Amino acid sequence: MMILGCMQPYFFPYLGYFDLINRCDRWAVFDTAKYARRHWMNRNRVLHPTSGWQYITVPVDRHTDGGAIVDVRIRNKLAARRRILAQLAHYRQKRAPYFDATVVLVERCFDESADDSLSGLAVSGLQLVCGYLGIAFEPLSLSRSNLVLPEIAHPGQWAVEISAAMGATDYLNAPGGHDLFYPDEFGQRGVRLHFAELIEFKYSCGDRPFIAHLSIVDVLMWNSPAVVKAHLDMIRDQWTRLAGA
Repeated sequence: MMILGCMQPYFFPYLGYFDLINRCDRWAVFDTAKYARRHWMNRNRVLHPTSGWQYITVPVDRHTDGGAIVDVRIRNKLAARRRILAQLAHYRQKRAPYFDATVVLVERCFDESADDSLSGLAVSGLQLVCGYLGIAFEPLSLSRSNLVLPEIAHPGQWAVEISAAMGATDYLNAPGGHDLFYPDEFGQRGVRLHFAELIEFKYSCGDRPFIAHLSIVDVLMWNSPAVVKAHLDMIRDQWTRLAGA
């Protein structure tokens, strides 16, 4: 049995992304998909210093919309690093208990990504967070893989062909996107199709009201890695029993 997950590389995504990774045996980075502006590929949400939330954004070249994610370049990586760290400084003032450890992850994400590619930065963040939480994560970037895929007739077929090429018995998708897939296509290839549910994880944010589904950065500011991993493992174990995966 091998459970596969496959998604575009997102910049410090919400906890549900890591829930998917934690349930899967293998992970394919869909960096050959088209880049879309105003999406989660180069931005996410954290608490605003005074009320509500704000975006942390990595600016990219203006001419990359519609091209492959792997080809998208960051405009000024150093400036983006500096600005995002400044946007997170208020968490120290709010006495977030894991501020120092979380900021180190963000710093390392920028410092250890090899070049100015957006996908490289996003995958660097995913790897660092997974390592911090103790989640096994060995991603396969499709742009650098040797997978031989046929011509794709519709968006949902990508998952079928990637699953078959990687030898997966089960494919786990994010909560949305039911309309993209034809379950019979998976069945014909011997792959079981699953959809995750939108997970809930409520936690204390000091004197601030809780806002659901912010970036993993916010989750890690307020929670120890052991608490977060235990919650994800509980969800995984419950799903495994119910789905028979």
